[in-house]
Amino acid sequence: MPINAAAAYQNNKINTASPAELTLMLYEGAIKFCNIAVNAINENNMEKSNLNIIKTEKIITHLRATLDFKYPVAQDFENVYGYLYERLIEANIRKDKDILEEVLGYLRDMRDTWKEVMKLAK
Repeated sequence: MPINAAAAYQNNKINTASPAELTLMLYEGAIKFCNIAVNAINENNMEKSNLNIIKTEKIITHLRATLDFKYPVAQDFENVYGYLYERLIEANIRKDKDILEEVLGYLRDMRDTWKEVMKLAK
């Protein structure tokens, strides 16, 4: 049975990542799936769009579930994640790539801010 080197590498990368690196990977994944959904709408592939919007929603749900509310900023993140989740549902119902582009803007900003936080923490 051949070993899928890419999958093995990815699993190792995830298993050895710090919590901060895992959060960055989640942001990157959400951006990737949201971009795929936009492209799928452009290609009139509604099934692919639906699948990738749901993947993005699942990442947002995971990010929300891991918030630590002993820090006041967690409530701000909860509010943003809640908003993004609602917008993703709306984008999926309407197949609206403008809403997805709005969500992508927030996700990119959050990812970039997270990268800065990681740099400052080193």
